[in-house]
Amino acid sequence: MRLFRFARNDNVFLYLALLLFMISTPAYALDLDPLKADLMSGDYRAAITRGEKMLASAGNDRDADALYYILGLSYLKDGNFLRASDIFEIIINELKSSRYAPQARLGLSDTYFFRGDFQKAKNGYLELLAGQDALNLKAVVYSRLSQCEAKLGNTAAAKDYLDRLSREFPLNVEPGWEAFLLVNNDFYYSVQVGSFASKANAENLIRRLERSGYSAFIEEAVSQGAPVYRVRSGKLASRQEALELEARLSAEGYPTKIFP
Repeated sequence: MRLFRFARNDNVFLYLALLLFMISTPAYALDLDPLKADLMSGDYRAAITRGEKMLASAGNDRDADALYYILGLSYLKDGNFLRASDIFEIIINELKSSRYAPQARLGLSDTYFFRGDFQKAKNGYLELLAGQDALNLKAVVYSRLSQCEAKLGNTAAAKDYLDRLSREFPLNVEPGWEAFLLVNNDFYYSVQVGSFASKANAENLIRRLERSGYSAFIEEAVSQGAPVYRVRSGKLASRQEALELEARLSAEGYPTKIFP
C-alpha cells in the first residue's frame, strides 16, 4: 500500500483504507454501505446528515462504534474538528472495547494537527505509538510525527521518523516522500469565501478576489451527488495567518471559513 501524503487536496487519510478493510467483511446489523459511499466519494455533508440520523436510532447496536468512527472521519474531512474530537473521544472513553479505539486516537490527534496545535498532536501520536494495539498504524503514525516535528521546527527529529518509516516500512514510502515532506511540507491553511454549483460563478469570484490583491483557487468537491466549486484564498503555513486573512476578507463582506 502506498503512503498517502498528509495534505488537504489528496485522499490523504490512510486510515480510510484501513476503515474500509475492517468494516466491509462482516455482515452488520446497521447498513453502513451508503454512509461509506458518501465518505469515500467526498460528500462529507451527506455522510454527516445520514450518519447523525442513523446514530439517533442506533441505540446499543453492536456496530454503533463503526458508525461513530465513520461519522468522526466525515466531520474531520469536512473541517468540523471540534465535533470530530467529541466523537473520537466517545469511542476512546465510552466504547473502550471498540476495535476502532486506535484509529479514533489517530483521528483525535489529527484534529489537533489541523487546528495547529502540533505539540498536542505530537503527544497524541506518541501515546498511540507506545500502545500495543496500534501496530498496524505504525507507518501512518511515523509520517504524522515527522510532519509534527517539521512544523515544530525540529528538522532532525522529522528526518529521524522518516528514516524509521523507510527502514521499517520500505514498501509504504513513495519516491521523493522525504524531500516532499521536509522541503515542501505540503500542508496549508486557507480561507473559504464561497461555494457554488456553477464553476463559472466560482471563476468570477476568483477574478474579483485577484483584482483585490488576494490569491485564490478552486477546490472541487461533491455534495448531495452534485459537483461543488469552493473558492478559497491563501495557502498559509499557520492558523494565525489564516485568522488574519479571514478577518480581512470578512471585513470586506465575504462569508468566511478556515480550512482545514
